Amino acid sequence: MRKKIIVTGGLGYIGSHTCVSLYLSGYEPIIIDNLSNSNIDVLKKIENILDNNIKFYKADCRKINELEEAISSEKNIEGVIHFAALKSVSDSVDNPLEYYDNNVTGLLNILKIIEKNNISRFVFSSSCTVYGIPDTFPVSEKEPLKEPISPYGWTKYIGEKIINQWSLKNKTNCILLRYFNPIGAHPSGLIGELPNGIPNNLVPYITQTASGTRDFLTIYGDSYDTPDGTCIRDFIHVCDLAEAHVCALSYNNKDVHPSFFNIGTGRGYSVKELVETFEIVNNLKVKTKIGEKRQGDIPKIWAATEKSNDVLGWRHKFSIEEALVDSWRWEKKLRNIK
Repeated sequence: MRKKIIVTGGLGYIGSHTCVSLYLSGYEPIIIDNLSNSNIDVLKKIENILDNNIKFYKADCRKINELEEAISSEKNIEGVIHFAALKSVSDSVDNPLEYYDNNVTGLLNILKIIEKNNISRFVFSSSCTVYGIPDTFPVSEKEPLKEPISPYGWTKYIGEKIINQWSLKNKTNCILLRYFNPIGAHPSGLIGELPNGIPNNLVPYITQTASGTRDFLTIYGDSYDTPDGTCIRDFIHVCDLAEAHVCALSYNNKDVHPSFFNIGTGRGYSVKELVETFEIVNNLKVKTKIGEKRQGDIPKIWAATEKSNDVLGWRHKFSIEEALVDSWRWEKKLRNIK
């Protein structure tokens, strides 16, 4: 019998790919999503990839009565993976209270549900933003956490602190995954990143410009203290990131405190490098222009991955080139481009 895993935000970008990985690894993902930043059509696409039906409940994590109603009919839930959150750094600067309300309130309610139902495993979607502006590169899990520079980062920082304190009185096995920058799409082209409005993340902005949906790609700042003046990030294929959650569910944390792991490739690419690589692997040009720096962006960060490789037993498999090919395949399928 498959072990049941509640996946909040399971129709979102990372959540949908993780549901695929979970099912292929022998789990039964049960999706909870309020559809505020996702689309119900994604459910059918997940089911097409898996050739199987997946349970879905529409519920808002900020409303605990909706969560309780959603899982009331589910017995023997093994774990929860909590993705449901607002995730744009720049948008959080403009709408800080919305981010605190959604991300922190949602987490508190999920922890109450876990406690009430004696659920044994919990995986939290954290972020490299908890490192603030790091002093050393690559940044490792030993690096002291610094004050984040965006409300989004603060919600993840606060979330980690809440889980850490909560775990002292709860026996749930807690794993915190600190994501770097997910890109790419499922190789089938059926699911990928689908932002509402103007993309806040780089690769959807690139692919939408390449498809003609947008006139040009704005590069936010070219005077950072980096080799080409543009920000450096650790870009990881979303399918690799999804697999990290499968590893996290099977990892037995022997510490009373949560275990935390960087999930990245260990290699940093600048914005300009990523655009150039996209152009090369997909044999096309992307029109760009330089814009003002965005508040909340840090100059550079990439991951030390030894702990996730050696302790969690996870390592990335896809190259940056493969991720960018998959991103373009997803965009072409979405826009019916041959």
